[in-house]
This record gives sequence, C-alpha cells and structure tokens, in this order.
Amino acid sequence: MMKLALGPLLYYWSREAIREFYLAMAELPVDIIYLGETVCSKRRAMSHSDWLELARDLTKTGKQGILSTLTLIEAESELGAVKEICGNGEFLVEANDMAAVQILSENDLSFCGGPSINIYNGKSLDFLGAQGLQRWILPIELGRETLSAILTECTCKVETEVFSYGHLPLAYSARCFTARAQNLPKDDCQFVCGNYPSGLPLRSQEDQILFNINGIQTQSGLKIDLVEELSAMGQLGVDIVRLSPEPGVQQMASIIDRFDRARHGQAISLPDDTVVCNGYWFGNAGMDRR
Repeated sequence: MMKLALGPLLYYWSREAIREFYLAMAELPVDIIYLGETVCSKRRAMSHSDWLELARDLTKTGKQGILSTLTLIEAESELGAVKEICGNGEFLVEANDMAAVQILSENDLSFCGGPSINIYNGKSLDFLGAQGLQRWILPIELGRETLSAILTECTCKVETEVFSYGHLPLAYSARCFTARAQNLPKDDCQFVCGNYPSGLPLRSQEDQILFNINGIQTQSGLKIDLVEELSAMGQLGVDIVRLSPEPGVQQMASIIDRFDRARHGQAISLPDDTVVCNGYWFGNAGMDRR
C-alpha cells in the first residue's frame, strides 16, 4: 500500500509548538516523518539534539523518522551542520543539497533525495542510485508524464515520493523576503517569520494570491492537493505521497484523514470551487487547477 509521509516543517515555530505538533502526528496514520530545518539556518528553536530526541520518540510509535538537511548552504558553519546531520549514526537522511549527497555517498550511507535535488531523467536517478540513493522526491515542477518517462528509463530500484499537498517550495534566495517586507535587514531580521506560521501571502496588483513568502523561500501562493490522483499515482509506481505540515493539529489531522482514505481506495473529490495549484502534475502551468 502507498505510504503517507509528513514532509519537513517549512515554517518557523516555537520549540513548544513543534514538539506538540509532532507528538500529535505520532497518533495519526502517517508512516514517515521528516524532521529538521530545511529553509534557514538562523532558525534555531530546535537544536540538532532536539531533533534527534524527537526522531527517537516518533520511532517508538512506529513511525520512520528521517532527518532533513538545509537546502541552501551559504556558510562554512552551515556545511558543518549538514555534516553533523549526515553523521548522526541513527536515522536516514534526506539530502536537500548536493553537498549532503557527496558527504553521505563518501561515507557509504544510504539517503533520500529531497525535492530540490534536480532529478530530471532516468540516467540521473541511476547515477544517484549508485551513490546510495534509496528514495527520491519528484521535483515539484515535473508532472506525471515526465515521472512515467523517468521510471521507465531508470534501472535502479528506489522508492518514489511525490509532493502532494501544501504550498510548493519554488525557490530560495540569499535575501530574506519576510524581513524585507518589515523593512528589516536579513542580519537583523528579529525572526519576524515567526509571526507568520504558514507564511506571508503575496498578492498581485489585481489582488490575486501569487506567492507565499517564507523567509528566504518563495512558495506557491495556492496549495497543491493531489488527493484525487492517488490511484493514478499508484499505477505509475509512486510509493509515497508527501504532505507538507501546516499549523493546527486538527486541520492537519483532517488533511491526513482525506489522503489516508484515498490510499485505501475511497474516492475523494475536491469540491468544484476549491482553488488549488495542481497544474505542474498535469504538465500545465503550475497555477492551474489541472
């Protein structure tokens, strides 16, 4: 049966909020939980040892805990933090940067390739499979036809995961857009991103939701929601669907319940007036519904 994964938290929450959220997730039907800071190294509500402790707690409940690395590495200290995660000795690591891939490969460690590892064809997948890749996440801008072509071309045996719910992580920058929106420099950001637990919506002059700002990360303004596509994904060879965490235990529980029922064969349909950005999956503009 297809597995459900909870991706790494993309927003800046307090340590207490993070622990409360994940301990609640331990009681829900998700199989895999990714943990760690993937967006900004200045966000230190949780230390490396805190994430390890949380991963151990979740493992005791039957979940697979995976540690995720930073996506954009800009300093030697950040590389050091990535090395510490890669050398944790207990948990599988999701590499979100090629530096992490190299570290893990050189130490003969298996790893997951995050959505920012640009795997666009079967040969790339085979190459990384030889380096120790055991699971990959389809880049968010690729769709079902490209996925089918990649899986047909590759020869390695790896698990395939698809980002299926949440704001899509589109781009990363050396600038902090949330701080800039508050007229603050990045070096004195005062952690204002913590005021926006699900990101800061950015609207166009026509008042259309265009992007969602999350520190140095730019996300899609709307959310992807592929709950209707789980049956088709299974036929393509998808093993895991990824749901991105968002505030509110009850709200997240409701999202997980929808996807859990869908993977068990129940037909789940989005209401006609639901506004989502599923276009990439269908090979169209990302902002399109289909």
